Amino acid sequence: MLHTKEDRIPRFFLYGDDYSPGGAEFFHIEEVRSRSERYDWSIGLHTHPGLCQLVFFLDGSGVVTLDEGRSQVESPAVVAIPPGVVHGFDFMPDTYGYVLTLAEALLFSGAGQAGQLFHETLFGRPAVIALEAEAAATKQVVNLLRQVDAEFRASELGRTSIVEWLVCSILMQLTRQWIASSRTASTVEHARKELFLRYRALVEAHYTEQWPVSRYAHALHTTESTLNRLCHEVAGRTAFNVLQDRMVLEARRKLTYIAAPVSRLAYELGFQDPAYFCRFFRKHTGMTPSEFRRRLQADVLVAKPVTKNF
Repeated sequence: MLHTKEDRIPRFFLYGDDYSPGGAEFFHIEEVRSRSERYDWSIGLHTHPGLCQLVFFLDGSGVVTLDEGRSQVESPAVVAIPPGVVHGFDFMPDTYGYVLTLAEALLFSGAGQAGQLFHETLFGRPAVIALEAEAAATKQVVNLLRQVDAEFRASELGRTSIVEWLVCSILMQLTRQWIASSRTASTVEHARKELFLRYRALVEAHYTEQWPVSRYAHALHTTESTLNRLCHEVAGRTAFNVLQDRMVLEARRKLTYIAAPVSRLAYELGFQDPAYFCRFFRKHTGMTPSEFRRRLQADVLVAKPVTKNF
């Protein structure tokens, strides 16, 4: 849990868990009851810095608080919670559903062009999206959730890729529902979200060029302070942190999938000094690049499930 004197709202990665998942590739899925039952079906107000969350009500009901508003939720429905939104739940006992949590940085980079669409719709603002119980699309989402849950807890070959495809399918189905419900953000909210998305797009295009945040701000015709404030509100991170998260994510991917010397990967990521890259990577992951690779190899040998890769 993260907590400061200035912020009286608890900030968790997963509600009640006093730890950080580490890295920008965090992904998790669990049934509603697995955590809510421990707290008498009442989840207090809290936030998830840098994490998007979808809470699926498949059977049962409850009351959700999103920022300053409270809404009754009747199944089937899904509550979409963007990063940094204060929220809490009072579930009816034995409510059945799933809670899907994923890193905002991973969503944007891992979903390709669809990532921007998901940000503008599902995670543009907090929302309760009603689903039609007998609709084919709703049944498909339920089946996909169950497949994600099963793959997440398995350790079969190709597990990470399958989970990614399944989750993207769920997000696209829900985006269609969101568009059909004609929920639109205010002009001010849309402008803020658009600026953040433009920043993420610029980061995606130039992060290996080692641009400073000031250069991104100049390219976006805004100030560093405005960009930092916006990133903190939307992602729970500073603009610099968002930039570094993307670099760490790419470094982890290259170390995982490219059998090349660390020095070469460092140059590909825009680092002129491989030793500095090693210090950078260790600062953000707690491991050197070589240690990270050795741990990956050990995980493969013992078929250890990996719970942080999407």
